[in-house]
Order: sequence, then structure tokens, then C-alpha cells
Amino acid sequence: MEKRNIPIALPFTGEEEWLAVKEPIESGWLTQGPKVAEFEKQFAVKHQVNNALAVTSCTTGMHLALAALEIGAGDEVIVPAFTWIATANVVLYCGATPIFVDVNPETFNIDPAQIAEKVTTNTKALIAVHLFGLCADMDAIKAALPEHVKIIEDAACGTGAQYKGQFAGSLGNAASFSFHPRKTITTGEGGMVTTNDAELAERMNQMRNHGATISEEQRHHGPKPYILPDFNLLGFNYRMTDLQGAVGIVQLAKLDRFIDERAKWALWYRQQLEGITWLRLPEEPENGRHGWQSFVCYVDPEAAPFSRNSIMEKLQKMGVSTRPGTHAVHMLNLYKQRYDFKETDFPGAKSCNDNSMAIPLHNRMNEQDYSYVVNAIKTLG
Repeated sequence: MEKRNIPIALPFTGEEEWLAVKEPIESGWLTQGPKVAEFEKQFAVKHQVNNALAVTSCTTGMHLALAALEIGAGDEVIVPAFTWIATANVVLYCGATPIFVDVNPETFNIDPAQIAEKVTTNTKALIAVHLFGLCADMDAIKAALPEHVKIIEDAACGTGAQYKGQFAGSLGNAASFSFHPRKTITTGEGGMVTTNDAELAERMNQMRNHGATISEEQRHHGPKPYILPDFNLLGFNYRMTDLQGAVGIVQLAKLDRFIDERAKWALWYRQQLEGITWLRLPEEPENGRHGWQSFVCYVDPEAAPFSRNSIMEKLQKMGVSTRPGTHAVHMLNLYKQRYDFKETDFPGAKSCNDNSMAIPLHNRMNEQDYSYVVNAIKTLG
């Protein structure tokens, strides 16, 4: 094979996004304003939710949701043990305690069968992660929880994904999405919080803007220039810029095309790689739509010709970039030291930590790129 260099991910941006930022630059309205408002409106319509609020990242969106739900000291929030560290960190930001539950290595998502045993009188919320674009088993999660426990969707990877006909972002009390460049659509950095709860939406809307009772846009466009907002909530500066909102509008219009293309190549990967017995491949859900933020495989340590890390190194030398799926949070020093975790405390998460492997899947790849990735993997035996 003639060597190619295929990155794990690349954002699909171009002239449309470049031109989109021209209007806010020329108007002088660069911070949260009309472009953000339009992006929010379109995102809410697309994901069939009543309210969408743009924020600076998925992380700040999850923190905003928890804070607006008044999660605080003495409260417990259930999180999966295999996820990006932000899922657990936002619980600490609130002064609450993250309670880890193991994941199912078949899906990489939280194992609903292990939730009930972690529920206590202090349990106030659960963060359901739709990892890599596959929605968590929301029916089973809800069945395992008392009715008063709130559910926050960590939909960082879940833009456009569906669970039994419902979009990610509409499945819990609130949800937070990511527009980081490794996600299917991007605004550089940035995120979106969704909810069908009007009161919660209003509270989050205030809290993302320092707790102000009126927005910057309302103040600057109003007839009374002397008015300053009142503040009855402790808030944060989590506002998205109109530059990002303008890019988000363009990107959102391409979402279905992006996911359809990724789904086509994910199916092709499964067809081409099904004979490799040591590599377990992700599947499309029976009653839903995978968002395909990443194509994450599982390297069987008992059957693979080399360790997962050695396989990744060999592929890197051939020009194929790979990454671990994500990390087991209980194995990271911050949490290991704080809570005295052992690596074996969550065996499913540890197994995923040690053996998951994402291979390239993004909208800048062509047929030759995909063929090269498959052929490179097949050379490993």
C-alpha cells in the first residue's frame, strides 16, 4: 500500500462557515446575540425540544444544568465509570459527590442493571452518557431510578442521535451537547443545553449570563440605556459568541448529511472487518439512530495478535491514527486519590479503558481513505 496519513477526526468546514462569520463581524455584535438565538431555535426544532440554550462547552452546559437543579453539597450524582472526565468533574464543581456505576463493554454505556444498588437517600441525579453517539438505554435507566431523581443527558457525542424515535436531548430533564472539533458538527468550542422544562430553561438562561434578569441584547436594544440587570441567582459567564452561533447555523444544516455519510461508512467498516475475530465492532441500534461521532471498536485481549497499544502503534506507523475510546475515570489520579479507588473496582470500565480503539470516521475521508484503513488493520493478522 502506498502510505497515506489519515487523522482520527477532522471538522468539515469551508467557505460557507467562513462567509457566515462575516455578518457578525461587520455588524459589531460579536457576543451572544441574534445568531446565537437563531442557532438555538433551529437546534431545538431539529431535536424536538422546547428549549435550547447555547453555552461555551458541553462541560459548562452540564454544570449549568446541575447548578440550576440546585445540586450541591451532600448530594450524590450517579455517573458511568467509563466516560470523559468532564462528566464527573461537573459534579465536583457543584460540591456534590459522583457515584460511579460500571458500564457494559458491549455498548460502552452505563449498565442499567447496576444502577439500583448505587441509589441512596442522597441520590439527586444521574448523568446518562450517550457515548460515541449511541444513546444509553434510557428506559432501563429510568426504571432503575426513583421518580424524584433527575436525569441529565451527557449528549456530547449525541447530536442527531435517536432512541426509539426520540432525539437525544429530549430524553431526560436536561441535556448538554458538544461542538468541539472532534464532534459531528462544530463551532470550535461550544455547547448546547436542552430541556422541555420551561422553568428550568429560564433559570439556566439567567445563570449562563451571571444570573442577570435581562440579557445583554435586551439592554442594548431597549429604550432605557441606564438600566442594569438585577441579579437574584449566582450565575456564570457561559455565553456563546455570535461568531460561533453563525458557524453553528451552517453546520447544523449539514447534520443529517454528515450522519448519513458516517452511517454508510460505519456499515462498510462492519462488512469489511467482520472476519477479524479479535476486533468487536460497534453496531447500529435496533430502535434508534447512532450519531456516529466515533467508530469505537473493542480489541479482544485474549484473541488479538498484539496488545491494543501495540496495534495502535503499528497503525500509527502506517499512517492510520487511532485513539482509545475514552478513559475509566476511577483510574485517573484525581479520582483514584480522592476516593481511594482500585483499578479493579469497575471491571467493565477498566476493560474498555484498556481495550477500546477508535478508528478514523469523519466527513473529510474518501473511499480510498476507508480502504486504506481496512487494509492496514487486515495486515495485522
